[in-house]
This record gives sequence, C-alpha cells and structure tokens, in this order.
Amino acid sequence: MNIESIRREFLSLTRTKNDAPLVYFDSAATTLKPQRVVEVLTQFYNFEAANVHRGAHFLSDEATTKYEQSRHTVAQFLGGAQDNEVVFTRGTTESINLIAQSYGRAFLKKGDVVLLSEMEHHSNLVPWHLLAEEKELELRYIPVDDQGELDLGDLSNLLKGVKLVSFVYCSNTLGTVNPVKKVIDAAHAVGAKVVVDAAQAMTGLEINVKEMDCDFLCFSGHKAFAPFGIGVLYGKEELLNSMPPYQGGGSMIVDVNKCSSTYLDSPQRFEAGTPNVGGAVALKVACDFITELGIQSIYEHEKELTDHCKQKLKELGGVKSIGNSETQFSLVSFFIDGVHPADVGHILNEKGVAIRTGHHCTQLLMQRYNVPSTIRASFSVYNTLEEVDYFVEALGKAKDMLL
Repeated sequence: MNIESIRREFLSLTRTKNDAPLVYFDSAATTLKPQRVVEVLTQFYNFEAANVHRGAHFLSDEATTKYEQSRHTVAQFLGGAQDNEVVFTRGTTESINLIAQSYGRAFLKKGDVVLLSEMEHHSNLVPWHLLAEEKELELRYIPVDDQGELDLGDLSNLLKGVKLVSFVYCSNTLGTVNPVKKVIDAAHAVGAKVVVDAAQAMTGLEINVKEMDCDFLCFSGHKAFAPFGIGVLYGKEELLNSMPPYQGGGSMIVDVNKCSSTYLDSPQRFEAGTPNVGGAVALKVACDFITELGIQSIYEHEKELTDHCKQKLKELGGVKSIGNSETQFSLVSFFIDGVHPADVGHILNEKGVAIRTGHHCTQLLMQRYNVPSTIRASFSVYNTLEEVDYFVEALGKAKDMLL
C-alpha cells in the first residue's frame, strides 16, 4: 500500500495540536473518514436527498436505487450474502439489541442458556442482561486466559443447554482474533444459534458469512471508514423472516387495519420509518475503499504496526500489557503501575497524540485483569511506524513526568 497516498485521503491528519501533527491512534473507537466518503455524503445531501421506496419522482427513484445498491455491495462484501439478508441499522449496538428483542423474545424461554464471553463489549452484554432479566434466562461466559485468548478447554460443557451464543470476532480491548469457525461449529453441533460481533474486524479481517456459517453478524459503519449512524445486521434469510418486527411504522407493512398489521419480509420488516439513506450510500463507498486497498494488505499493515508498538513498549519498560495473543492486531492495551491512564492521555493529547483511556466498554475484562482501566493505542491504514515511534517517545516522557 502507498501510505502517503492513503493519508492524503484523510484530511483530519492535517490537523495539529500545539504545533505537533495529529497522530490518531483511536481507530478502535472510530476510524477517520476518507475524503471520498465525505464527498459522496455531501453530494447526496446537496443534490440527491429524497426518501426511498415510495416516491413518484426521479429523486426518490435515484435514492432508492443507490440505497439498494449499497445493500448489494454490503452483501457481497460479507461473502456473498443475499441482499435480503442485510438489514441497515444504526450500528452494532442496535443490531444486537434487534436480535435480542426480536429473536430472543420470540424463541428463547425461561431457563434457556445464552453463552457470551468475558471479552465482550457492553453492547454484546447489556442487551442480553435485559433479556435474561425479563425472560429468566441463564447467562454463561467463556473465560479469557492470561494471554487474552478465549479459554475453550471446557467449551463442550459450557455449551450444554445453550440456545444462543453471542461473541466477538476481534476484541476491541485486547486485539485478540477469536477462532470464530471453531466456536460456531461447536455451537451448531448442540443446536444453538450464533451471533458474531464483527465491529472490530471489518477493516482487517476476512468476513465470509457463508463460510463462517454464522446465523447473525453485526458491524458498525463508523469503524469501517463510513459515517456515524449506519450499521448492518446480517442474518440468515429463514431466521430473519421468522422473527417478529423490532419496531413498527411505515415501510415495513403489507397491510394495516384497526386491530392488526401484517409485515413484509426481511429486510423491510426491520427498517421501519425513514432510513439513514445518506449513511447507507456512503457505506457503499467505504466498503469499496476497503476492497480497493485489500483486506490482507490492511491486515498486514496493522499487524506490523501492532508488533512494532509492542516491541517499542517492551524496550521502554515499566509497561504492563493486557492481551498478548499471537493473533493480536490493530491495537495495544496497557497500563503503568502508579500512573492513572487519564493523566497519560492528557499529556499525550498536548503532544498531538490521540489515544483512548478507560475501560473501553469492557468492564468484565478489567475485572478479569484486576485493573480499573487501560491506555489503548489503536491503528488503521493511515498510520505509520514513525508515528508509533513518536507515540512511544511521548509516552516515555509522560511516564517520567508522572512517576
């Protein structure tokens, strides 16, 4: 990849802080947006803004065509899904809530077991907590070992009585890439359905829902170079069409009378009201951007940055990492004894380095490692080895100031 050419697409990188160029190491929270994505979104709102599916004029026809073209692009990006297996949502959080409130309410009953893991983001925990309280479900957790990997040694026992498994493809705190196919196959062997949270995987890991054979998969556009407020729920066609609507409103009905309604099939039954048309149109461009760069090339670049950063932190000394899996890529998460992560973040910010501190919406992991919070540096296609060196140098100065 031509990194300098790529960097020119991201105008945020022209920003400075205290005369220092921005070093953006917070891509696990959200990626920066390439100019081509911003331009297509601006084009849509300047010249093409119209509601989809129901208009009798050319603007609506154009918007509908682009909206559905985006659905097709996403379906192909996910490994050849059918278009009607792609539901547009606001993001991973809404997608998982949709599954919990629609599939979970319809098909899970008192005493059923949902299997999660200790490395889940809160968006893949809280919806199940809410449902478990309502329906008296049992929640179980796959433990995380010292290396930051799922401990699957007792998976067969953990799966006993399980009706649904929901787990993350790549951890947003550890960077661990989980063996999704192994877990999916084991879950299916006991008749359980599987939800894969792919929010952190979209820009560097191969996604093929047909080969995975997952029942559901979710991701957020904003973590894959697209705008905020657009996301995707993939679900197998027969499952989606068996689920009741998540919300009611326009665009998702066949017929409405005074006492009842009948509903369209997927995806329309889950897209009540006016959708985020501009976001969907821009998501297509973001998917095309990733395809143009190549998933494998992105992975190799982010893996190189991750390994280089881990080595530099080791040389710096005094840094304790959580997550040391061989599969780790795209981020490092660590702490320094005696130093509050927020203080480090403040000092690095003054030097133009944008990182994230806190529990990263993974409090179960913080409890597992007995730390309240960590410092996280996360990488993307627009980052360089030189930026990593600058970050570690700035971190060293912050460490000296605070100890």
